[in-house]
Order: sequence, then C-alpha cells, then structure tokens
Amino acid sequence: MQYKIVCFGGGNAIPKVVLEPLKKCSFLKIVSVTSMLDSGGSTREICEEFSALPPGDIKKHLLALSFAPSWKRKLFSLRFGKWKFPGGHIGHSFANIFIAGLEKITGSYKKTLKILHNFMEVKGEVLPAIIKKADLWAELENGKLIKGEDEIDVPKKHKGNLKIKRIFIKPKVSAYPPVLQAIKKADLIIIGPGDLYSSILCCFLAKGIKSAFLKTKGKKLFLCPAMTKFGETQGFSVKDFADEVEKYIGTSLDWVLYNNFFPEKSRIETYKKEHPELLELVRIDKKLSKEKFIGKNLLLKEGPIEYNPLKIKRIIFSLLK
Repeated sequence: MQYKIVCFGGGNAIPKVVLEPLKKCSFLKIVSVTSMLDSGGSTREICEEFSALPPGDIKKHLLALSFAPSWKRKLFSLRFGKWKFPGGHIGHSFANIFIAGLEKITGSYKKTLKILHNFMEVKGEVLPAIIKKADLWAELENGKLIKGEDEIDVPKKHKGNLKIKRIFIKPKVSAYPPVLQAIKKADLIIIGPGDLYSSILCCFLAKGIKSAFLKTKGKKLFLCPAMTKFGETQGFSVKDFADEVEKYIGTSLDWVLYNNFFPEKSRIETYKKEHPELLELVRIDKKLSKEKFIGKNLLLKEGPIEYNPLKIKRIIFSLLK
C-alpha cells in the first residue's frame, strides 16, 4: 500500500525534519507545499528584477526531495556574488536565479515546476500554495497592519512584543488547484514545524484551502515548534499553537506532536545566542488530551535545540499504522 502524505510549511525546518527523512520510503507518495510569500533578503531583489514569484522556499523543498547527483545539489545550493542584502544574506543563490529565470522564459509556472522536478530528479511533488503574486499582511493586537513576510518574520519597523491578531494576503488569490486536489486525496497531512505565521499558517490563506480541508478524509498532524519566537509566538503554549492552526485550516487536528523534554539551561542559552529571535521552550498545558496531544522527547541528543529527524520519522510511521 502507498500512503499519500501532504506536508505544509516553509523555512528550513520541514525540509530537514520531515521531507528528507521520508523521501526514501517507497510506500509514501509525498507532496510538499510552501506559501510563496517569502519577501526577505535577495529574494526581494530577484522578484522585482524578474517579476517572478519568490523562489526561496520552493528551492528548499526541491532539494529535500531530490535524488539528483551531488553536483546538481551543490550547484542548486551555490551562492555567489558579494552583494549584501537585508537580513544578512550575501550574494544570490544559483537556484533562486535559475527558478526565476525559468519562470521568465517559459511564461508559465506550471512548465517551470516540470523542468525543476526533472532537473532535480524529485521524488513526489513540490507545489506552490499560489501561483499569483500576493503579499502577506498581519494585524497586530493594537490594530496596526504590517506588510511583508520579512517584516513579520523579523520585526524591524514595528514592536515585536505586540501579539499578532490575524494574518491575511492581499490580493486574495485562489490556491493552486493541484494543492487542493492533494489535500482532498491525502491519507496524512503534516503541518510544520517552522515559524507559525511566516512559514506555516501563511500556506492556508488562499481561497479554497479551508474548503479542501473540510472535504479531506486524511488525518491531520501538527508538529509543534520546540521554542517560541519573538514577534510571532512569545508566551505561546502547545495548545495556543494548535488552536491557531485549527483556526486557519477551519477544522480540527487529529494529532499534535510536541516536545516534552527540557534540556539543561546552558544548552538552551548557547542555542539562543545563535538564534536571538528564539525565546523559550514552548510551555506545556495541563490536562492535554492524550489521544490528540502526543508529548515525546523530540530533540537531538546534543547541540542545537532542534528536532531529531529519525525520531519524527518513527512517530509518523507509528501513526500511519
């Protein structure tokens, strides 16, 4: 039997923690979806110059599901040039320029995706949530509106201690149809991990997504982040994360997987020095339903406060059974 799995999220977490560990499993058909709302660093420059969709996150998904030889993977990851962009990015990524260039010369994102899948020898499918340009917006608790994924991700022009009331996209565009079909046909939908508003929930803002979630018979698993983040989830508990996800998908989650291991303080402080935007380990609520909320030690044995891909893989397999 082959299980159909659909994975949602952007950034670096889901490619490393979910996609790469699962791609070698012959009994899984994987579809990964990213929001296409990235607006930071060199991405902004490429989008403006080529009038292209943001290539950054979809590049990471393609790499994660790629079975291409090492030279292609290294070329795809190559960054060149000495330009310095906001956010600390130096130079352009070869993959970003390649993807934007393909979109420019083909005039079709569907054709671009086909070429990319063939070139990177991708197992499964990598899909954009939308294929029309849109901006991510957030309304803060004081009513102020913030424009741009980059500003929401790393507050620079607004007070990051203000809570996000809601996020939305302008213009309100429709979801890419293959994404809706994938949701409806899925056996398991995996959401996250990653930054809640700027990487995960922004995948669900296009028209048609909520309706597809209501129609699917697939089980829905949310991988709750290990730590809270300044500007997005300060003070959040496991249930706070889950409640926000359910609000944006329009239905209930079947499982919420969260980390219940608290490593030594020195390890946490070392990691926070490298990632000052991260605040604390996510608070665990009392009396969580054990049928829905699954607490495990999900962390690497040492080093970064990050999830162990093999642990995540084993738990996903147990849930499929």
